[in-house]
Amino acid sequence: MKFINATTCTWHHAVGEDGPKPDPDPAPNRLLTLEQWHAVKDHWPNDLKVGIEFPNDVDIRELAPDLHRIALVVLEFPKWTDGRAYSQAHLLRIRMKFKGAIRARGEVLVDMMQLLARTGFDEVILRGDQSPVFAQKALDLFEPVGFYQGDVAETRPWFLRSAA
Repeated sequence: MKFINATTCTWHHAVGEDGPKPDPDPAPNRLLTLEQWHAVKDHWPNDLKVGIEFPNDVDIRELAPDLHRIALVVLEFPKWTDGRAYSQAHLLRIRMKFKGAIRARGEVLVDMMQLLARTGFDEVILRGDQSPVFAQKALDLFEPVGFYQGDVAETRPWFLRSAA
């Protein structure tokens, strides 16, 4: 898992004096809202990868036709008790075969690290009061043994893995 510092992130929003630009110009490492993406995707260069901030209350399958153009999907946890982004990440990885980065942002706590990794996230921006050191320890807790159930990285349950 990669821990992202929001202030030094290489992905940048397209903002103007009055907030997000409604129709931003193409640029490398551009992080767009879903609304911005809908406004520019028809004229955005196909070879210029983009990052999309995707709300957790919208069907993730909406991105399916454009996944080949997307390098990063940022999924929101508005509350740590709201787990819809886990399902979105799982769908992106398993059903939609998304190979780009999936980032968790918002109320992301150390306690969530294992489930984030198991559902397909590979980057996180931790809530300000959370420690990356403790988050890494939470991830390392079950390594190298792993989990009994399958997940996005290893779909076979433990009993099938140990028999092979």
